[in-house]
Amino acid sequence: MLRAATDDDKDLALKWRNHPVVRAVSLQQQPISEDEHTQYWDSLKNNRHRKVYIYELADTPAGVVTFFDIDDGYAMWGYYLDNDGLEARGQLLPAWIKIQREAVKLAFGPTDQGGLALEVLEGEVLEANEAVRSMNKRNGFEEVGVEDVEIDGLVTVVHRIRRTVQPGDR
Repeated sequence: MLRAATDDDKDLALKWRNHPVVRAVSLQQQPISEDEHTQYWDSLKNNRHRKVYIYELADTPAGVVTFFDIDDGYAMWGYYLDNDGLEARGQLLPAWIKIQREAVKLAFGPTDQGGLALEVLEGEVLEANEAVRSMNKRNGFEEVGVEDVEIDGLVTVVHRIRRTVQPGDR
């Protein structure tokens, strides 16, 4: 289940985002400071171009989904999980599968049911993150572009992914 993030989620979101496994597959791989995170979190308030949701599994916060650059039926997105907590509970794989499905459902779902009613959802994934690239394809995303990006002084291949609204999304 996805629910809107609240200030009570701020510290957990930072902890999960700074996990080494999450950082290793992110465009920004350096740890995020508390000050940086507070500025970011504060910028979310009343920002119609950015939405942050908390993914819950068995009524326990377990991940973060962000939609950003929201405008006229379009958005970019990303997500990350509470790797340590989910792994300790033996729920990492099911959460990884479910968070993406829930995010797609919310992205394309009708606004009267809490969805964003998007027409196009895009994201970026590192070439080395083969597991997520495969999951993206299973959930209807296409790789539509490739770009070399410098991350921590190294050139890294980043794939642009896109999914458009499909029959059954609404």
